[in-house]
Amino acid sequence: MTVQDVCNSMESWAPLSWQESYDNAGLLCGSRSQPVKGVLISLDCTEAVVQEAIDKGCNLIVAHHPIVFKGLKSLTGKDYVERTMILAIKNDIAIYASHTNLDHAPKGVSYQLAQKLGLRGGRVLRPFKQALKHLTYFVPSDAAEATRVALHAAGAGNIGNYSECSFSQAGTGRFTPNDEANPTIGKRNQAEEVNEEQIQVIYPAHLENTILNALKAAHPYEEVAYYLQGLDNSWDEVGSGYIAELPEPMDASAFSSYLKDKLGLSHFRHTAWLGKSIKRIALCGGAGSFLLKDAIKAGADVFISGDFKYHEFFDAENHCTICDIGHYESEVMIKDAIHAYLSNNFSTFAVLKSMAHTNPVSYI
Repeated sequence: MTVQDVCNSMESWAPLSWQESYDNAGLLCGSRSQPVKGVLISLDCTEAVVQEAIDKGCNLIVAHHPIVFKGLKSLTGKDYVERTMILAIKNDIAIYASHTNLDHAPKGVSYQLAQKLGLRGGRVLRPFKQALKHLTYFVPSDAAEATRVALHAAGAGNIGNYSECSFSQAGTGRFTPNDEANPTIGKRNQAEEVNEEQIQVIYPAHLENTILNALKAAHPYEEVAYYLQGLDNSWDEVGSGYIAELPEPMDASAFSSYLKDKLGLSHFRHTAWLGKSIKRIALCGGAGSFLLKDAIKAGADVFISGDFKYHEFFDAENHCTICDIGHYESEVMIKDAIHAYLSNNFSTFAVLKSMAHTNPVSYI
C-alpha cells in the first residue's frame, strides 16, 4: 500500500472538494508513491507528533488540522510550522490533513461528538447546497440495465437511505451517422430509429468524471447523448454541524455533569441556563459560532462548540444556551474515528493513534 492508497481512502470518506475555500486539506508533504510502513493519527501535527512517528516506525501522519495553512516562503526553522516540516522531510514522513472536508463528511467531526455524548436521532445542521448534480442520458433499451448498474457502482443514484435510485421512460431515438461515424446500430448516411430509454440519476458533483467515464464505458454507442444539470437541492447527509437529542431530558445541573463526564471536561464556558429541560442538542466541532443561528432555528436547547468570542455569546439572546467546551475538546474524538476507518480498510501496516497531547491551551 502506498501513501496515495491512504489518500484515496480518506478522500472516499471526505473528498477534498468539500473543504472550505480557505482550507489546505490533502497531502502536505511526502511522495504519493512511497510505500506505507505505518500510519500515525493525530488531531494536530507538531514536532512532537513527527518525532513520535519516527520512534514508532510510521512514515505517514494523518492529522485533522493542516500544519501548513498559509503559504510558506521559506524553510529555515524560524517557527514550529517550519521546524515540523523540516523534521518530517528529513525523515521521509508524509503528512496528510483532512480538515473542513472531514467536518462536512457523513459521520464526520460533529457526528463523532454527538456519538461521544450518546445523542440519538441526529441530522446535519446546515446541509450542503449545490453539491449534487443531475444526469440525463439516452440508451438503447436492451443496454439500459447495464448502464444503470455501472452508474450505481460509480456512486450515482443515492438519495438519503435509498440506493440505486433512477427514473426512466421509453421513447424513440433518431439519428443519421455521417461518413466519419462507426455506428453500433445502423449504417452511415442512413436515418435510423431505435427503441431507447431516457434515464435520469442524481450524483455527487465531485464524482462527475467517474460517473461520466462509467457511463461511456457501459454505453454501446460511439457517441453518448447526455446532459448535466446543477441542483439547488440540499444534500442532507453532507454539511456543517449536527443536531440530535439526549436519551432523556435533563435539567441544567444534570446536563452540566453529563457533559463533563462524557467528554472528560474539568470545566466549560456557557451562557445562562434558560430554566427549562434540555433535550435537543446542536453541535459543531472546532470553531462553530457561524452556526449559532442555525442551531436556534432548529430549536436547539443547547449549542456545543468551541472558540466563541466574548461578544458572540450575546448572540444567543436567551434562545438557547451556548456551551463552549474548547476547540481541542470538541474535536479530539475524531482520532478514534479515523483510526477505526483506516484500520478497517488496511491490514498490511499498523494504524496507531498518537499519544502526544497537542492541545496548546492549559487550565488552572
